[in-house]
Formats: sequence, structure tokens, C-alpha cells
Amino acid sequence: MPRVALGLAYDGEPWQGWQTQPGGLTVQDALEAALAQFLAHATPTICAGRTDTGVHALCQVVHVDTEAQRSSESWVRGLNALLPDSIAVQWARQVDDDFHARFSALSRTYVYVLRQARIRSPFTHGRAGWSFRPLELQRMRQAAERLIGEHDFSAFRSSQCQAASPVRTLYSLDIEQTDGSFIFTFRANAFLHHMVRNLMGALIYIGQGKHAPGWIDVLLEQGDRRLSAPTFSPAGLYLANVEYPERFGLPIFDLQDLMATHHLPVVRNC
Repeated sequence: MPRVALGLAYDGEPWQGWQTQPGGLTVQDALEAALAQFLAHATPTICAGRTDTGVHALCQVVHVDTEAQRSSESWVRGLNALLPDSIAVQWARQVDDDFHARFSALSRTYVYVLRQARIRSPFTHGRAGWSFRPLELQRMRQAAERLIGEHDFSAFRSSQCQAASPVRTLYSLDIEQTDGSFIFTFRANAFLHHMVRNLMGALIYIGQGKHAPGWIDVLLEQGDRRLSAPTFSPAGLYLANVEYPERFGLPIFDLQDLMATHHLPVVRNC
């Protein structure tokens, strides 16, 4: 049965995360309802990474199996006509049957947009995190360096995390600042449940001066979630990109261009 890969962008604020639930208020539920209309049969979906309630996506990747023959443009236009305004298919490609949205992925990239200001803004509500306390960029960067590489991230995983192992490889963690905003970019082979939001909580504590950058070493060594900072808000978190082997022929996007397309703050030089 032919397999089709879809790239989705969505505003996560109205939805209770990606994964289907009995109430039907998830991104997966909305997409599968649109697919049932578009293809005239029920079609299950597999995604690259399950996002939580309130978490957004610039490029979530999904695959479906169907006998239906449609052009790429038909997939995009047809599904978008049936989806709510907060979800939009960005592209569609037919792929080999050994492609798997989750297991074929080489890496995932999340971006966290944080606004630092004395007073919260109603215009960034749900789209960006907020810190009313000043943040020291260099302290957070020093802490970020300690997180790079393969580690046991038990101190940064949710108690509800179902992953078989807490070990993940964080390839990069970049932090940039411009015009009152901080952009945190996390790239890893995979992420644990709440891992990025828990890392954000710790980095912000360090940026606010509550702990030294070396606190990260203690958290990694102890592996105790109770010792770390609270889980930070989902408002500014975006699944920004998923990388796959070139042989699958999926679109490749520049992250800065992708952020600009969706009107997120873009930092080119600090």
C-alpha cells in the first residue's frame, strides 16, 4: 500500500496535545477526521514526535498508508480545506514503504521562544514563554554546554515518561538573544517526555542567578527530577524540524527561514 508523508504546522494552544484521546480534542483526532473525509475511509497516522498540550509545530512529520492516488498539491489543498484554522498541511510526498515518520528520523529540533520583560504581553500569550526577571545569556550558555552529548536525562524527564531508557544524545543547544527575546534551539536524536520544558526550567533558574551553571552537572549526576526546576510553560515550545536520510527525498528547510515564514522571532547574529 503506498505511503505518504505529510508536513504539518499547528498552533497547539487549542489542542490537548498530539495523541488521540476519547474527547477528540487533539491534533491527531482533527487530522484523522479530515483524512476520513478526504479519502473516504478511516486512515491511522504515525507522527515523528508526540507534542504535549499547548506545544506548537512548525514541521511535524506524519505518514499514512492509503490506496488513494492524489497529487501532492491535492493532498495539501484538500486536507487544508477540511482542517481547522489552527492546523495546516505544508507539504506532501509519496515515500518508500520502509519510511517511518518516527523510526526513520535522524534527529528532532525544538525551538523555545522566550520573552523577557517586566510586564507580560497579551499579544504573545500562548506563542512565547515569559520571564519577568532579567536573564544572563552567558550563564545560560555555559550551562547549555554541559548538556551537550550523551547523558542520562532522568532529572529532566516527566514521571509519566514511558521511554525505555532515559539516555539521549543532545547534539546542540544554542541560545540567542535579540530585542527582549531569547531563542533556545535544541537538537537531539530524540527527547523524553517534558524533557525540553524541564531543561528550560533549569536554564531559566540559572539565567536568573538562582543557581550557578555547574548545577547542571549535579542534576545529571544525581538523576533526580525532584532536585531540578519546575516544568516550564509549553507556550513558547515548537517542534521545528525533523531530519531524515536524504534517500527519502523529503523537503529540507532552513530553520531560520521556517521561523520567519511562521512569524516567529528570528536571530541571525547575536
